[in-house]
Amino acid sequence: MLCSSDQKVLDDSRTRDKPMELILGKKFKLPVWETILHSMQEGEVAEFLCDTKHVVLYPMVSKSLRNIAAGKDPMEGQRHCCGIAQMHEHQLLGYPDLDELQKNPQPLIFAFEVLKVETPGTYQQDPWAMSDEEKMKAVPLIHQEGNELYKEGKVQEAAAKYYDAIACLKNLQMKEQPGSADWIQLDQQITPLLLNYCQCKLLNEEYYEVLDHCSSILNKYEDNVKAYFKRAKAHAAVWNAAEAQADFAKVLQLDPSLTPVVTRELRNLESRLREKEDEDKIRFKGIFSQ
Repeated sequence: MLCSSDQKVLDDSRTRDKPMELILGKKFKLPVWETILHSMQEGEVAEFLCDTKHVVLYPMVSKSLRNIAAGKDPMEGQRHCCGIAQMHEHQLLGYPDLDELQKNPQPLIFAFEVLKVETPGTYQQDPWAMSDEEKMKAVPLIHQEGNELYKEGKVQEAAAKYYDAIACLKNLQMKEQPGSADWIQLDQQITPLLLNYCQCKLLNEEYYEVLDHCSSILNKYEDNVKAYFKRAKAHAAVWNAAEAQADFAKVLQLDPSLTPVVTRELRNLESRLREKEDEDKIRFKGIFSQ
């Protein structure tokens, strides 16, 4: 909160999907937060007034926290340099309140509620908090967790795991030259995870996201049967009959062994189209005579 008469709130983790998480010893935070936490116990609620000198970098930290809440890379737009250099380089942060605070630093009030304290080795870090080596080691584990959740029917939770694994690899890929051997190798690891993610989205009826992701895969890998099949199902679900039929035809061309599955999907599509046509006839019957 601002140190003002109305104590205007800048950020509140209660409005987000989950509490803020801090890892002692990591640099993604204000040093004063570590001092605050060391003085508190689990379950305690307290407010701390911090002098300007301790919070001058808060605008940059806040932007990263807001990026995380929006599902973005917390370090988006930042290059590797000290915080002061970043502040000089980036005059605007994209948030009017943070831009104003960066321009006119002032004391801040932090209200902390310590919900839980975990011992070293028991906490599973978010992808943004991992080192490059930790990301590579975590991907197969997160992938497996996603698969287990999917088998249990926990589709939404599985999608979140696949998303985390993709985020790890995407972050690593951003550091490679596009088209290089290392970039391609990472992309080939991303693709099956993205297809698993699309399967979850299909089940959750988020069809347009499936169309976007599968098309991005096919722009790079024109012979990916699974991408064609999932895109075909998504097209069929949103009544893009011609596009669905074209994608199903491509599936058969690439893998004739899938003929029984594709035939069943095409019959389902034809049946749904007939039902829709009959419904439309009833709905619009007599509309012009009236």
